[in-house]
This record gives sequence, structure tokens and C-alpha cells, in this order.
Amino acid sequence: MLTTKLVLKSKTNGAALLTAAFVVLFSTASFAYNGPEAGMAASDKAPELQGIGIDEHLGKKIDLNTSFKDENGQTVTLGSYFDGKHPVIISPVYFACPGLCNFHLNGLTDALKLMDKEWTVGKKYKILSVSFDSKETPDLALHKKDTYMKLYGREGAEKSWHFLTGNEASVQAITKELGFKFRWDEQSKEWAHASAAVVISPDGTISRYLPGIMFQPQDIKIALNEAAEGKIGSFVDSLVLYCFKYDPHQSKFVLAAVQVMKLGGALMVLLMVLWLLPVYIRSRRAKNNSAGR
Repeated sequence: MLTTKLVLKSKTNGAALLTAAFVVLFSTASFAYNGPEAGMAASDKAPELQGIGIDEHLGKKIDLNTSFKDENGQTVTLGSYFDGKHPVIISPVYFACPGLCNFHLNGLTDALKLMDKEWTVGKKYKILSVSFDSKETPDLALHKKDTYMKLYGREGAEKSWHFLTGNEASVQAITKELGFKFRWDEQSKEWAHASAAVVISPDGTISRYLPGIMFQPQDIKIALNEAAEGKIGSFVDSLVLYCFKYDPHQSKFVLAAVQVMKLGGALMVLLMVLWLLPVYIRSRRAKNNSAGR
């Protein structure tokens, strides 16, 4: 019995000593981790995306005195395209872009082609495709314009859709005002940038951003009507503007339940009035006839 107790005590003391040894070892030793580094946090931006993007400056005015050259090489100011009546879509692109800019202009053109003739470029709005590469020339802009006028295929659009180039000061001015950030990627020898169509009100105020390369005709019409404060388009277009609101998470206009309920309530009241009005008129006539007798 005594032997058993001694053995157990010996084992217990040995385990305690071993545990203490490990504690001392781990507390005094320094270990170097040679494995792969942890990835970026979800909130971090990839290195190749640093310095590019779009900061929306809704409600800010652009400088209409900023000068550029149009596709014919003529010096123009942005203000020459604003008449106080028609909104203007500005698309920051560069004409030698091998990818994203073409996708953007293709998507915009495809959406415009789906809009009825009443919404042809020049009738209710204008478009400026502005190069953010100060080295590009009017010759390149003219070639780009010819390509997209053929693709769009609507007579007279060339008078209200212009392709502009400018010097470094003009480029920096308009892109800063629009919140459009881009940078030169030396490795790919291309500009790294985002994509958006910016809707400007007739007085030069930034009204709406439509990001991406795919556009819905209805979103463009609503954004333009919104920029013009409901002064362009038909009654139906104005009604649609009332019923829809812009959802920045989905980057499109969505049906607004409150407005629809208000509109539905107004229509119900109108229908009740129209239904009860003949009854009221007949009642009044009957009463007058009885009084005449």
C-alpha cells in the first residue's frame, strides 16, 4: 500500500515538473513564423485598385468655363453645351482604351437605341464623352465619334453627342469635380479607372451617377427627367419619376412603395368621385323636378 502511494506521488510530481518545464519553455522562447502572410481584411482595397474609383458629388456644380477641344479641333467650353433647358450626360472615358471604356460606351449606346424616337440624343438631352487622357487628340476623338454615330444610327445625333479632349489642367478640373479617380498603370501601360455615366442638370449641377457598363433605358429616362425637374418627357414619364426612387445599393431606380400607395389612394378617391357624381347629379335633378311641381 505504501509502495503504491509512493509510485503515485512520484508520477504526480513528475507530471507537474514536466508541465512546469513546458510553461517555462514557451514563455521564454521566441518563435519565427515562416508561413504565408495573412490575406487582406475585407475592408482593405487591392493594391491595383488604389487611387481609382468614383466619389459621388451630388448637388455640386461643374465649372462650365472649363475649355476642351471638340472632335473637329475647335476650342469649346463645357458651358457651350448647356442651354438651361436640357440635361447633359457626361461619360469620362479615354478613346484608346482597349476594354472598359468601350464596354461603357457600347452599353450606353445599346440602352439609348432601345429608347423611343422621342428620346433621341439632341431632342431632350445631350451627351459629352470626355477623354481623361490629356495626350489624346481631336483626330482620335473624331474616329471614336464616327464609330458610335454609326452604331447608334439615329439621324441628327451627331449634333448633340460630342467627343472632347483637353489639356492636363482641363482634365484634372472636370475629373476632380465629378469625383472620378484614375491612375496610370505602368505594368499594363493602360489607365486604371472606373466607369459611370454622370447626369448633369441644365444649369451644370451633378444630379445622378449611373455606374457600370450596362444600363437600363428606363433608368436613363428617369435620371434625365429628374435632372430636368420633370420638365422633359411625357406625363407618363413624370408619373414614373414620381413612383420610382434611386437605390444606390442596386445602382438603379426602384419602385417606391409609399409613393405608389399615395398614388393608389388618390386614384381610388378619383374613381369614387366619378362613380358617385352621376348619382349626385340624378339626385339633384329629381329634387329640382319635385320642387317644380
